[in-house]
Amino acid sequence: MTRERFLELADAHGGAVARWPAEVREAAAALMAAEPDFARRALEQADRLDAVLDAWGPLSVSHGLREAVIAAAPAPRRRGGLRAWLLGAGVGAGLAGACAAGLALGVALSGSLTATDAPEAVSAAMNAYDDLADTSEGA
Repeated sequence: MTRERFLELADAHGGAVARWPAEVREAAAALMAAEPDFARRALEQADRLDAVLDAWGPLSVSHGLREAVIAAAPAPRRRGGLRAWLLGAGVGAGLAGACAAGLALGVALSGSLTATDAPEAVSAAMNAYDDLADTSEGA
């Protein structure tokens, strides 16, 4: 374990090595044995930070200020009740009707647009294609 890694672990997990992840404790113990002064200073600094963080707490607020903030808060919105439900149902019914009309129109049009197998139609289409191909080659 490097000194930098030891300092990172001390900053992240505090001055008590027992709270460090189990997989790094053995390496930390080896570094502590090899460099006791460095390890002691690093752990003392981490302990001081732990003490400061443990002493911190949220500020207390007076009852009057708390009540004033609550009184100034906007009132909760009322749900629309029956009117909002009917409006939503109307929109849903309109969309369902539009879908049904589109489906009906698609079915009605598909019956009139059937393909034909008449040899004349196929021949005419091929001739028109050949004519178009000739004009595009000359361009």
